[in-house]
Amino acid sequence: MLQTMQGHPEKKHAAPALKLLERLFGHWVHQVTPATLRADVMAGLLGAVLVLPQGIAFATLAGLPPEYGLYTAIIPCIIAALFGSSWHVMSGPTNANSLALFAMLSPLALAFSPGYIQMALAVTVMVGVMQWLIGALRLGSLANFISPAALFGFTSGAAVLIAVYALPDLLGLPAAAAHGAAAVLVHVVALLGSAQPAALAVAGVTVAVTLLVRRLRPHWPSMLVGLVAATALAWVWTRYISATPLPLRTVGQISTPWPKFAIPSVSWSALSELLGLAFALTIVALGQSISIAKAVAARSGQRIDANREFRGQGLSNIIGGFFSSYVSCGSLNRSMPNLEAGARSPLAAVFSALLLLGLVAVSAALLAQIPMAALAALLALVAISLLDLSRWRQLYSLSRTEFGVALATLVATVSIRLEIAILLGTLLSLMSFLYRTSKPAMRTMGFDSRTPDRQFVVLADAEHPLPECPQLKLLRMEGEVYFGATQHVADTLHALRHARHPQKHLLVMGKSMNFIDLTGAQLWEAELNARRAMGGDLYFHRPRPEVIQMWKTTGFTRLLGPEHQFPDKRSAIATIFTRLDPAICRSCTARIFEECRSVPGPEPAEGDAAVPRTP
Repeated sequence: MLQTMQGHPEKKHAAPALKLLERLFGHWVHQVTPATLRADVMAGLLGAVLVLPQGIAFATLAGLPPEYGLYTAIIPCIIAALFGSSWHVMSGPTNANSLALFAMLSPLALAFSPGYIQMALAVTVMVGVMQWLIGALRLGSLANFISPAALFGFTSGAAVLIAVYALPDLLGLPAAAAHGAAAVLVHVVALLGSAQPAALAVAGVTVAVTLLVRRLRPHWPSMLVGLVAATALAWVWTRYISATPLPLRTVGQISTPWPKFAIPSVSWSALSELLGLAFALTIVALGQSISIAKAVAARSGQRIDANREFRGQGLSNIIGGFFSSYVSCGSLNRSMPNLEAGARSPLAAVFSALLLLGLVAVSAALLAQIPMAALAALLALVAISLLDLSRWRQLYSLSRTEFGVALATLVATVSIRLEIAILLGTLLSLMSFLYRTSKPAMRTMGFDSRTPDRQFVVLADAEHPLPECPQLKLLRMEGEVYFGATQHVADTLHALRHARHPQKHLLVMGKSMNFIDLTGAQLWEAELNARRAMGGDLYFHRPRPEVIQMWKTTGFTRLLGPEHQFPDKRSAIATIFTRLDPAICRSCTARIFEECRSVPGPEPAEGDAAVPRTP
């Protein structure tokens, strides 16, 4: 539609408006047509239907009245879609954010209480401000430091907590007086004999219908159908089977179908305590948002701007916090179906929010009758899907280190405060990375004289022992020589110099040494001095431009001398050979290099390989 308007000469005055819309929302505004609008409306309807049961369930998980989950799927969804980067990501309440919010705020206030609700809204605004600042300061690359293993461990730990916290409603038991997974489990075990058969029946019907629909009609909203079936069961039982209503707790009347504007009311003394919680929630939300945006972009082919995505998410939480919405981010359960349903632009999310508002206004009386046992059953299904045992097995087989990070994060998520668990997982990931890079590979190289082409090989990988030159060590350096790695590199070089028969000259193959810092430059200077003190020297083959620049900055190039840097192995070996001790060469039987032919020496024994040529 907008594109058509731009093409007509009589409507050229629309061009400035289009440019303004493009600056605000992105290039997609040029692609809006009646056809894309129809596709977005249909995709939006699916999104509204999907989020209806999820919003209610996730708000309950967050310790908030059910309507707050629906509010979170309206205002934040619109803002994040219009001002974010992805065309297909739908934002709203998520299980991870809901659980994290509950775990962090429940020690400070009673869930569902007015004070708790105000804290949740205040934290949402603070999270939004942090997200927006990260995007505005173009720090989107910080999301790359949130390890996928740590995020997976947190998600799995959240799944365990979701299942644990759903147990009381699933069994028809009263809520636990104490918080924490262990306290809830103790409460459930103590009252297990008082479990209500009606609650178990409703939960069983919900699970059975949801799984059946998911199997037979994969494109149907299975969770919604499951909720409808459970609510219908409770209604039929009360009206036609028994005069006594089922003893089940229900969602209850939704006060108003549209978000209310209000400024969160929190004391100044509480804000300082909420700041740390907001920071941890920001990590959770950003990690989810960028992961989901990348996953959807991999399917759609769209390029994601992380900084714009963070600004959009931040703005959605800032505004959402003033309209009765709690922390939101991209939802994979809605974003992927939105893409598959044929959404063409972010307007699909806008239509989804508006259609949800209409659905809630029309069906508020019906929503009040949803049994909490049915919601608990859906949360249990969500928990099972989040555990993803097949991925755990894959992670164990591929990387024990990443598996350990994920497992530690899971245990921390279940046993300690969630913000600490997230930071712990991220810290463990960074520590494992630093540990791996702190020991760069240093491989002794040589020529395989048994092959006609004289391959340059790693001696340790050769099937049979290959000889080395007694005077020149060929060493390939793989990795960065920075402050965390210098001790390992220094120890290795020291061991080479103090071997039983040390080689005085050292040629370092440096094309895989990608980076050095000041400490690394000082290490090579110390090695140069040590080599020259023992009567030898230090040489480099194909050092990278970044390394050479650091050497020039620190003055190491002047100490080393340009004649000690070589562009290829042939010229390096030919030059260094002239500096070797000829007396040792005459008695040497290894005859590694082509240049060894020019020095008379002992005749090779019968059966020895002929002297090969250096490539």
